[in-house]
Parts: sequence; C-alpha cells; structure tokens
Amino acid sequence: MKIGILKEQGEETRTAIVPSVVQRLIKELSFEVYFESGTGEKAGFSNDDYIKAGAVLMGRDEMIQLLDIITFINPFDSPFQSDSEKMFVSMMNPLFRTDEVEKLKKPNLSVYSLDLVPRSTKAQSMDVLSSIASLSGYKAVIKAAELYGSVLPMFTTAAGTIRPARVLILGAGVAGLQAIATARRLGAIVHVFDVRSSAKEEVKSLGANFIEVEGAAESASAGGYAIEQSEAYLEKQRALIDQYVSESSIVITTANIPGRRAPLLIEKSSVEKMKKGSVIIDLASEQGGNCALTEDGKTISHNGVSILGNSYLSRELAQTASQLLATNYFNFLKHYQQVDSASRSEDPILKGSRLIEDGEIVNERLVSLVKEIVC
Repeated sequence: MKIGILKEQGEETRTAIVPSVVQRLIKELSFEVYFESGTGEKAGFSNDDYIKAGAVLMGRDEMIQLLDIITFINPFDSPFQSDSEKMFVSMMNPLFRTDEVEKLKKPNLSVYSLDLVPRSTKAQSMDVLSSIASLSGYKAVIKAAELYGSVLPMFTTAAGTIRPARVLILGAGVAGLQAIATARRLGAIVHVFDVRSSAKEEVKSLGANFIEVEGAAESASAGGYAIEQSEAYLEKQRALIDQYVSESSIVITTANIPGRRAPLLIEKSSVEKMKKGSVIIDLASEQGGNCALTEDGKTISHNGVSILGNSYLSRELAQTASQLLATNYFNFLKHYQQVDSASRSEDPILKGSRLIEDGEIVNERLVSLVKEIVC
C-alpha cells in the first residue's frame, strides 16, 4: 500500500503525519510512504527528517494521481481523475465546508473525515477533535493571560494583595475542560457554564464552579455537542451569563453546534459591563462566534476589552498538534488495515467516518444532520 502526505496550504502550520509516525507506518503497517517537499516545515520537521524516517520525496500532483492513500488536514480542490480506487484521509468539517466537500465527489474516490469518527471507547485513539480541542483550550488560557492587564493567581506583596482573576468558561467540552484545568493551575477562580448537565461533575472535579440554568434540552445522539435550545431557556441563559460576564476578568467561549452558526452567548451590552483590561477568547469564531463582537482571525478592542476570535489556536502549537494528529491518523489507518475489506462497510468506526464513496455522500449522521438543518 502506498501512502502520501500532502503539504498544507495557506495559514495551516500543522501536518497530518510526522517523521516518527512515518517510521511506524513503514515498520508496523508495511506502507510505502511518500511526502511533498515542505510538508512538515512549519511544524518544525525538515525534508531530511522525513527521508531519514524512510519516506520518499514526490511531487504533489504525482502523489494525488499515483498513490493509494493521501493524507492531509484541510480539504482542497483535487484535480485527479482515476480509474483505480483511491482513498483520502482528512479532517473535512463537512457541515461547514460544504463547497470543498462537493468538489471531492468523484468516481473511485473514498473520503474519510476523522472529525466524524464516532466518540466511542474503541475510537478514542483516533479522535482528532479531542486532540485539537485540548490544545486549543490550553492555548486559550495562555493567550488570555498574555492579553490580560493583571495576573491570574492571588499575589501577596509588601505593597498589598492582588486578588485572583475571575475566569468564566462557556462550554465544558474537551476544550473547555482543558481551559478549566489550565486556569486553575494558574490560580484563577473559575466559573463554568454548559447546557449539558452531564458536564457538572467533570467541572467540579477540576475545582471550578458550575453555573446551571434549569430546563436545558439534551440529546444523547449529539456526539458530545450542545443542541439548540428553546427561546424561554435562552432568555434565562442570557440573563445569567450577562451577570457572570460582567463580573469576570477573562471569558473563554467554546460552544459550537455542528453545521450551524455558533450560539450567541455574549451580547454587546454584556461586554460593555466588563472592566477595562478584561479579555474574551472566542474559540467558536469560525462559525460566527459566541460573542456578538467577535471578528474571526482578529483581536479587537471594545471599550478597553480585548476580544480575540480564533478557532485554530492549536496552529500556534504546531509541533505538538502535528504529533497528536499523526498518532490519530496512524491509529485510524491501522484500524482500517485490520478490518477485513468485506466488513469495512459495516465497521462502526469506518462507517461513522466515511464521508464520500464513489462520488456520493454516504455518511448517515451527516445526511441526518443536513435534513434536520433544512427542516
């Protein structure tokens, strides 16, 4: 089996496969590995690192045309037409990047999107969302600490005592939980809001205070994400969040709903109640943001409050992010190889992550969500 690693385009700093995982692909899975020049450059890996690991340098178009499996992170417009079966392994975010997905609907092509891997115990080692979200939650707190006009822990000095910062985290998924842990390590007082009651015990176990609004709708089929709420619930939620935002020095927002605009949690009026020097880090900015004033990819100032919109903070930890992603990709490819070809269409992990097959979207969960959105 011949596998290729594409160099990412644009602002992407991460890479799908790192040299240490190249070695594992060759030794453990007996793959022939090829890579595009500059594949790992932004993540701190040179061409020589890949060659020493056993990979062979090859041009981008040649790889796409000739190899059996192509790995990459971000979707792209593929120019290939093939008479033989080919497989792409990526992170498509298909409900958001619909145009890119459409361009990959080609004969003889199977596309697996690792952000669709079921969140099951067996699939944990392939869960790219958890890997990236964890780094993003950590980096969000570090970014906030850099932008904040004071310190996070309590300081006792000869000149007096500085009170600890109050940090509010909206959303207690993987990113939120890592943000909680990081903020607590830095000595902040942390309050957390999440619509899912199941998050309460995890939040408390990390030493944070859980903010609860009664009456939230929940769904076991949502894959760990929040779902849309009733207007009555949203009204109560807005009032409580407004109170906590106005009292907080740092707010980190992580709430997303697959395929839809990120829920608006922080109104402009709430931001205007915050003290000058306060900070908001919005990790949902790519899908519209949780704050009314967020601008994706920018840091703005409003009445002395800094608002950073960035859904890709893990790109600032490119080497670590790439190492984690590469391990996720390896575990997926190992599982793929271990499943008998006749059983792949029904294997829960492969079926859950399979996005496109021979020119058609075949992912059942994706089709279901699209129907729900249209309705």
